[in-house]
Amino acid sequence: MIYFDNSATTKIDPEVLKTYNLAANEFWGNPSSLHKLGTHAHNLLQQAREQIASLVHVKSSEIYFTSGGTESDNWVIKGTAWAKREFGKHIITTSIEHAAVLNPIHQLEELGYDVTYLPVDHRGFVNPEDVRKAMRKDTILVSIMAVNNEIGSIQPLDEIGEILEDYPNVHYHVDAVQAVGKGLEKHVFGPRVDFASFSSHKFHGPRGVGILYARAGKKIESLIDGGGQEAGLRSGTENLPAIAAMAKAWRLELTNEDEHVKKQQAIRAKIYNHIKNFSRVTLFSELTPDFAPHILCFAINGVRGETIVHAFEEKGIYISTTSACSSKNGEAAGTLKQMGVQMDIATSAVRISLDENNTLAEADAFNRAFDDIYHRFEKVSFEK
Repeated sequence: MIYFDNSATTKIDPEVLKTYNLAANEFWGNPSSLHKLGTHAHNLLQQAREQIASLVHVKSSEIYFTSGGTESDNWVIKGTAWAKREFGKHIITTSIEHAAVLNPIHQLEELGYDVTYLPVDHRGFVNPEDVRKAMRKDTILVSIMAVNNEIGSIQPLDEIGEILEDYPNVHYHVDAVQAVGKGLEKHVFGPRVDFASFSSHKFHGPRGVGILYARAGKKIESLIDGGGQEAGLRSGTENLPAIAAMAKAWRLELTNEDEHVKKQQAIRAKIYNHIKNFSRVTLFSELTPDFAPHILCFAINGVRGETIVHAFEEKGIYISTTSACSSKNGEAAGTLKQMGVQMDIATSAVRISLDENNTLAEADAFNRAFDDIYHRFEKVSFEK
């Protein structure tokens, strides 16, 4: 089996699973309880928080545990809207954000908030100057993804942050779900970034747990109310085993990060340089530094994406159409549509997404499978 769908989810690391099991068996008290079991659990919770904060050079009080990237995105978007509604109701985002950002923003539109959706160019990038032009006196939030989950374009976070230096009261949120372990920490936690969202299962941690980074002094209202956990901003008994495991996963992901990035770049290049020679292949990802090392999106024109996915599956190779969170609805990739890609080509798009465990030998196996699949479709589909 070759697993090339790591942007959808990653396999939990064995060492991370050990940490999960240890925490579940040895630290099963409620962190809010006053007795010894609660104290032990609380101490582990704080150790995990401090470890993550030290890895990315922020304050431990700026790390909030959530159920994942979707909750983190919803929290900062809606929490900002509620907290700042007296100052304005204008939000800026891009036309290629993940549904976890776009859908809550659509909900706010229905409640009377005004939204500017920034366009992207033919390569899938936002122009920072469009952010400047979109700013208004009533702007309260700018939400930009770090890495596009469909094609891998790395958005110009630093340049946007420089523009927002002139607007210190506007919240700047980065959806960083696809960015951990890709050499982007200094951009995701840049000096102007106020909030960033993360999801454990994207970097070999357990599912159902994530993080919202919230810079000290930046106010948002709570999304989930109850017992007052997470400094009163995110109620609910903490999922301690998953949180401890996530901290371990993040540390492991950043260990030898440069080496892992170079490895993924080499694998991606090997596949890219092979399939680019086929006349009916359209490539949407590039080998340039402004694309993430782990994502390669392409189309075999004339063949629907789901057909390509199942053809590779028959050969024991697992890829995806575009975003796993919306791939089953049969729609064309939203990013490609916004890039101006023809609909018949966009519906043929598939995505390879790598991690540090993939190998060059797997790339060779993929290329051999690609040859067979391409020529099979060439005989059947292309002639029609």
